[in-house]
Amino acid sequence: MDDTLFGHLAAMRRALLRAAAGVALLLVPGFFAAPAAIRLLVRWAVPEELGALHYFAPLEAFRAQLHVGFVLAFAAAWPWVAAQTWGFVRPGLRDGEARALRTWIPLSSLLFLGGALFACAAVMPLVMAFAASFAEPGLAPVIGLGAFLHLSGSLALGFGLMAQTPLVLALAARIGFATAAGLRRARPWAVVAILTLSALLTPPDVASQVLLAVPTLLLYELGVLLAARAERQAGASA
Repeated sequence: MDDTLFGHLAAMRRALLRAAAGVALLLVPGFFAAPAAIRLLVRWAVPEELGALHYFAPLEAFRAQLHVGFVLAFAAAWPWVAAQTWGFVRPGLRDGEARALRTWIPLSSLLFLGGALFACAAVMPLVMAFAASFAEPGLAPVIGLGAFLHLSGSLALGFGLMAQTPLVLALAARIGFATAAGLRRARPWAVVAILTLSALLTPPDVASQVLLAVPTLLLYELGVLLAARAERQAGASA
C-alpha cells in the first residue's frame, strides 16, 4: 500500500513539474505579449471620457505586465497542462469515466474561455461606461491600471465559472443528485435566481443585466439537456 501511495505521489509530482515547465517556457513570450493585450483591453473597454489609466507605485506597471503575461502563458499552455492532468488520472478511471472526462475537460475549457472573453469584450465596456457616468465638473476619475486589470480579471473569472453551469448540472444528474425532470420543474426558481444575481453582479442598467442573465439562462437550458443525456448514459451503463 505504501508503495502504491508513493507511486501515485511520484506520478503526481512528475505531472505537476511537466505542467509547470510548460507554463514557465511560455512565460517570457507571454510577458512581452502582455503590453499589447493590455492596450487592446484598454482601448476596447475604457471610454475616452475616463482618460488615460495611471499607476501609483514604481513597480505597479511591471507587476501588472507580469500578471497578464502569466495569464497569457497559462492560457497558451492549457492544452499541455490538461494533457498532463489526463495522463495522471487516466489509469485510475473506468472506461466510462475516462470517456466522460475526456469529453468534459476540453468542453469545460472552452466554456470557461468563452465566459472570460464575453466578460472582457461585452461586460467590461459597460462597467467602465457606468463608472464614467459619475464624472462631472469637480469630480474627475483617476483609475489605476492595477485596479482596472483586477476588475477585468475578477469579471473574467466570474463569467468563466458561470459558464460551467451546464457541466455542473450534468454532473449532478450523472451522480444522481438531480434529474432533468427536476431541473425543468425548478426552471421558474432558476429564472428568479439568475435575474436576481444579474441585478447584484452588474451595474444598475438593463443592458448589462440582460448580457449576464440571457447567457446564464441559455446555459441552464443546455445543462438540462446535458443532464438528460447523462441520465441516459448512466442508465445504459448500469
